[in-house]
Amino acid sequence: MQLQYSFIIPVYNRPNEIQELLQSFEALDGNIDYEIVIIEDGSTKTSKDVVDAFNSKLNISYFFKENSGPGDSRNFGMQQAKGNYFIILDSDCILPASYLIEVDKSLKTDYVDCFGGPDAAHQSFSNLQKAINFSMTSFITTGGIRGNKKSVGKFQPRSFNMGLSKKAFEDSKGFGCIHPGEDPDLSIRLWKLGYKTKLIPEAFVYHKRRISWANFYKQVNKFGMVRPILNKWHPSTKKITYWFPTLFCLGLIIAIFLFVFGFKWLLICYGLYFIIALFLALFSTKNIMASILVIPAILIQFLGYGFGFLNSTFAVSILNKNPETHFPKLFFNLK
Repeated sequence: MQLQYSFIIPVYNRPNEIQELLQSFEALDGNIDYEIVIIEDGSTKTSKDVVDAFNSKLNISYFFKENSGPGDSRNFGMQQAKGNYFIILDSDCILPASYLIEVDKSLKTDYVDCFGGPDAAHQSFSNLQKAINFSMTSFITTGGIRGNKKSVGKFQPRSFNMGLSKKAFEDSKGFGCIHPGEDPDLSIRLWKLGYKTKLIPEAFVYHKRRISWANFYKQVNKFGMVRPILNKWHPSTKKITYWFPTLFCLGLIIAIFLFVFGFKWLLICYGLYFIIALFLALFSTKNIMASILVIPAILIQFLGYGFGFLNSTFAVSILNKNPETHFPKLFFNLK
């Protein structure tokens, strides 16, 4: 099959991100044809002027639509695209020069209808961005589920860096209305339809994550709330490891309580964990300040995800609440 690539990029009020992303497209290596489809999801601060400035240099289509969330915007973009293989990116990503070469080589060597790639921290990122990137991608925090381990069985691609064939999109109907969580939901539905997914480790992107501590907590809290919903929709995908952040947080509370009464060893174990994380981060980032910030990043990530997971598990699995009515902020009404 001749692969024809269409990059699908939804954007909401972030023209500066589109500027940086399109600049990275200009620097792509290789002689591989592709188009870029940008979907403005009801923004009040649009990217049209930025896109117009690149029209003479890149093959870009630009669409403005009413706000309906990133999943529906990606579906809209894939419906408008001319290619037969879609590459979905978040607007806050930057492509390394070899990105499309690595994707094309991997698919031609071992074709799958859906792939995912990792995210990495660029040297220009702030210390906060580097710390959060480490916390979100390290094996000691997430187990490598976002693409930082190569021995992955059934890999669940994430929509900041995800490929999907036109056939798989048409058969699956694309992304659902939940957000976040629309990407693992799509991966699971693709598996049920008989499609295979894989990780392409070399097809990484620089994921900027323009984010504050407060926004980071909100983001991971939503990730935690979404997982029990996905477990209910797809029971076969349940894993005990999804409980780890919740148990980590409860254990830390118990460790502090016991420390007050003279039992120190449990809190010492937590201290050793954070020391290991700090040194791994230092080895990874080569930046002492970013490495120190990894400690609050891990705490916020585990607290946000862990208690979001616990809250959602209690509501959805024990009280049997309807997710869409109980957690309306996690759902968009698709058009």
